[in-house]
Amino acid sequence: MVTLTAADTTTANTKSESATSVDLADSPVRDLNQALHHAEDGQSWTVENPGGKHSLAVGINADVTVTIEGHTGYYAAGMHQKGDVTINGNAGVGLAENIMSGRVHVKGDASQSAAATGHGGLVVIDGNAGARCGISMKGVDIVVGGNIGHMSAFMAQAGRLVVCGDAGDALGDSIYEARIYVKGTVASLGADCIEKPMKLEHLDELGGLLAAAGRADNPADFKRYGSARNLYHFSVHNSTSY
Repeated sequence: MVTLTAADTTTANTKSESATSVDLADSPVRDLNQALHHAEDGQSWTVENPGGKHSLAVGINADVTVTIEGHTGYYAAGMHQKGDVTINGNAGVGLAENIMSGRVHVKGDASQSAAATGHGGLVVIDGNAGARCGISMKGVDIVVGGNIGHMSAFMAQAGRLVVCGDAGDALGDSIYEARIYVKGTVASLGADCIEKPMKLEHLDELGGLLAAAGRADNPADFKRYGSARNLYHFSVHNSTSY
């Protein structure tokens, strides 16, 4: 059973203003997630003592606000559909994997494969992200305040990846139509990924993404990367790149 603290003091007539605190030192993760799956729009939740546990706050499908006070393990906020999740710490592998909409915000660093296969929504990482950030992204927007590791945005199909630090090797390998913005240096570009001109529309787009992430970086300091579109159709001349 989920253990609730005295913070949960509102009545059933004021559910939209309720604040529920769950202490994972006393409650299992399964019960937390089950309670969140039955949550109603407008509710606010605080998770204490996450202790690096895996699969916290996964599959949320209501417009709720969840604040996790500490570090999380693998797949935090995975399959996120609605609402906001804030992690006041670091996140392990697969943060917000397959996110559909809503917002996930990590105040620290994230490990590998952040927002992998994400279809929509916004993922904000204030610190650094590990390898394969945004792998196979399909519409999600990702803003990373620090650096990202190698093979990020591999086979990225749609969406935007913003990096306010540096990017590792093979950025955007086999990319489709996703857009990548990097403020720092890029160790190397992957197959079929090239630097592209920053037009006014891209500066406006990037400015909106930075503002949504609560950042004040100047869009003019970034470079844009995307697909050269040479791998869209098979060519024997590109056979070694497939």
